[in-house]
Amino acid sequence: LDIFDNLPWPGVEGRIVILIDDGTATGSTKRAAVEALRQLRAGRIFVASPVAALCTLRQLWPAVDEIVAVITPANLIGVGQWYADFTPTTEDEVRRLLEDARRPDIIAAGA
Repeated sequence: LDIFDNLPWPGVEGRIVILIDDGTATGSTKRAAVEALRQLRAGRIFVASPVAALCTLRQLWPAVDEIVAVITPANLIGVGQWYADFTPTTEDEVRRLLEDARRPDIIAAGA
C-alpha cells in the first residue's frame, strides 16, 4: 500500500509526532514506527490508543516521550473486541483523508 502516492513525506526532524492507532496489542507496529521516527530525528514522540495492553505499554514506555491510553486491560486478546464496529478503513478512504489533511481550507476550518 502506497497511500502517499507521489506526495512528499512530511518532515519530522525536531517536531512533535503523535502516533495514533485504533489499539495496541503486541506493539510491534508502534515499535517499528517509533524506531523509524527516531532515525528521522523526530523531536518528541507521543503514542495514543483508545485501548492498549498494559504489558505492551510498559515495554513501549522507554522508547517514547508520552503514552495515552483510555482502556488498559491486563489481558487484551484483540483490539477489535473493544469496538462495536471494527470495519477496516479502505485504501481509498485513507487516501482521501490524507489529501483532506493537506487542504488549507479544511485545516483552517478545523474539520
